[in-house]
Amino acid sequence: MSAPITQDVLTIPRKAPEGETPNLIGMTREQLRAALIEHGTPEKQAKMREGQIWQWLYHWGVREFTAMTNLSKDYRAFLDRTFQIKLPEVVTKQVSADGTRKYLLRIDGGHEVETVYIPEEGRGTLCISSQVGCTLTCSFCHTGTQKLVRNLTAAEIVGQVMVARDDLGDWNTPGEPKREERLVSNVVLMGMGEPLYNFDNVRDAMKIVMDGEGISLSRRRITLSTSGIVPEIARTAEEIGCLLAISFHATTDEVRDKLVPVNKKWNIETLLKALRDYPRLSNSERITFEYVMLKDVNDSDEDARRLVKLIRGIPAKINLIPFNEWPGAPYQRSDWERIEDFADIIFKAGYASPIRTPRGEDIMAACGQLKSATERGRKSRAQIAAEAAGTAAGA
Repeated sequence: MSAPITQDVLTIPRKAPEGETPNLIGMTREQLRAALIEHGTPEKQAKMREGQIWQWLYHWGVREFTAMTNLSKDYRAFLDRTFQIKLPEVVTKQVSADGTRKYLLRIDGGHEVETVYIPEEGRGTLCISSQVGCTLTCSFCHTGTQKLVRNLTAAEIVGQVMVARDDLGDWNTPGEPKREERLVSNVVLMGMGEPLYNFDNVRDAMKIVMDGEGISLSRRRITLSTSGIVPEIARTAEEIGCLLAISFHATTDEVRDKLVPVNKKWNIETLLKALRDYPRLSNSERITFEYVMLKDVNDSDEDARRLVKLIRGIPAKINLIPFNEWPGAPYQRSDWERIEDFADIIFKAGYASPIRTPRGEDIMAACGQLKSATERGRKSRAQIAAEAAGTAAGA
């Protein structure tokens, strides 16, 4: 068995303060049942109790044990003494002119992460984070200028989905028919951090999100975005089975080494080899290639033709992302005409090539702009610019 994949920067796992009661949020069904038994629930009752509690937490969105009315008063009192229901705390909520919502959430240890809700016609996408900060230092990404602090727990990951549903009033109501239309219809792991450097917590959180008796999003409504942590890609197919997006952004190793430094560890050829197996492993429809459009860096006709040649044989679509500029960014957005010409070459080669409409730019909620307010507030514009320039030069 191969050694577990670790990131270049070691994070300290989250340890609960001594005496803190266990949080039921983030436990898988198996973990929840085991915790109930460990604290005194008879084994014969544990499966039924697990199912009841699960429905209250994830189908109805209940936050108080006293509201779990199909449990006896004594059992509710036992739960209240023994466990807690704890979600990330909303520090601020910003709403963009286009309806995008950005939540700054405080988690244990006083750290902060950002979560973004993007309403569109017929769907609502929630972009969630998997780490505090990021280790990858991608030179075009604002989050990459924030040092990695730690991995999020499964509770903190699924908690982001629950906080958004709270804010949007998106839970089912006891005694009423199950909601057919949901405001949070899709989840993308595209916020702060590299999900595949926090695999176990991401997997457990997504199991909860996909469970049919709870939040109940199908695996085809969940997209995990990775910069290309090759050894974990097959595992993602087998243990999560969601859709996959790749932060690709370049068509040569020379350019990708600078834009996405993890490419020095797993280069384009190695990454594409792993991706050719992924659709078969997970039975997913297509892999999404995310490609940020950077003026005079990766946006030539030659890049477009090379991109098509590289991905040949992989069921794929290419999302073209106009670069979302941030203070001190070392790049500029490609001209609109250049982006359209690039998209046209890809489209004529037989691939879908939508140009992503920048959302929430007025509240710094667009792709690549997420960064906690405490971290952003600590640094002057000049400091951020100096760091970004250093990252670009040294990548």
